[in-house]
Amino acid sequence: MKIIESTVFEKEDFSENPLEFAEYDNCKFKDCNFSNANLTGFIFTECRFEGCNMGMANAKGTAFKDAAFIDCKLLGFNFSITDPFLLSLSFEGCNLQLASFYRLKLKSIKFINCNLHDADFTETNLTAAVFKECDLNKAIFQQSVLDKADFRSAYNYSLDPEQNQIKKARFSIEGLPGLLAKYQIITE
Repeated sequence: MKIIESTVFEKEDFSENPLEFAEYDNCKFKDCNFSNANLTGFIFTECRFEGCNMGMANAKGTAFKDAAFIDCKLLGFNFSITDPFLLSLSFEGCNLQLASFYRLKLKSIKFINCNLHDADFTETNLTAAVFKECDLNKAIFQQSVLDKADFRSAYNYSLDPEQNQIKKARFSIEGLPGLLAKYQIITE
């Protein structure tokens, strides 16, 4: 497989002109369109995606090793089909609505100021994850490992402490209704 290193791609439309199949190392993708692109089997190591649209891209077997996403649209992105080996991600200011992280190991992952509406974290290991200023409206947490996760500034979440591991997870007082929702308790 060809290796492409330390290259900047700016304002490219990979939905119309496909990205060359290769291993990308320490590359930067700025304001690129990957919507509905086929990224099957690509390898992205220490790459940075800024302002990119990656909605509905096919990432089957794609490797993201220390990949950072800043201000990206990742609507419906299915991370659960990516290569789990050395998977390392971070997100800031991203729209991850309907994204799937099903069954992934994402220890210490950081989500900062992200829209995670309807995101699927079923059976995901989110030990020590940070959800800073994230909107988790209708995000799904079932059989998830949330030990030491930080939800203190997250909002609109609803998760069942009986259906998830939450040992030493951190929540704000304002977020308690999201932990008690299943009991239909009214807090004032």
